[in-house]
Formats: sequence, C-alpha cells, structure tokens
Amino acid sequence: MDVTKAGIARKLQLEELECLRMEAYENARIYKEKTKVFHDHHIRKKDFQKGDEVLLYNSRLRFMPRKLRSRWDSPFKVKEVKNYGVVELLNSQNGERFKVNGHRVKKYHGHK
Repeated sequence: MDVTKAGIARKLQLEELECLRMEAYENARIYKEKTKVFHDHHIRKKDFQKGDEVLLYNSRLRFMPRKLRSRWDSPFKVKEVKNYGVVELLNSQNGERFKVNGHRVKKYHGHK
C-alpha cells in the first residue's frame, strides 16, 4: 500500500466528514427557524387598556389543599399599563393598587 494513496484517501474522508457536519449544522438551523415560526404563530399578543377587567394568576395555589380550585383570582381593574409589560391593577374590593407582570394576567370575559 502506498503512503501517498493512503494520505489522499484520508484527506477525502476528512473532507467528506466536514461536508456532513456542515450539512447537519444547516439542517439544525433550518429546523430551529421553522420551530420558532410555528411557536411565534401561536402566541397571542396581550393588549390591555385602562379600565379592562383582568384575572390574576396565583402561582402559590399548589400548597392549598383543594385540587379543583381555580388558579385565577377575582377580576381586577387595569389602572395603568406601563413599559416592558408591567400592569398596574386596582382591587375593587379594598382599593389596593399593585403592579404585576403582564404574563400573569389575562382578560376577564365575565358576566355583563
């Protein structure tokens, strides 16, 4: 067996391996782009206006004994919408005002 032929064969193998690796990177990039487009398509934009009624998500409910209790607390009024998704709420029962992240609230479509 000739050393030069073996060297050339090894270079071809390495080149083929590099081509397969680059193809795998490209396929992974395409898959991630398609997955992101699919995920972003199903995200609903939450736009709150002053005076809207919203429900507040209670993340500490898992320590409560009742399983079937709703994790969404009674309707609150939106007092003000601030930058970066911060929503200032007004509790209509006691007049308390507090700020929460916009991801923790959803619009209330209750009985009118």
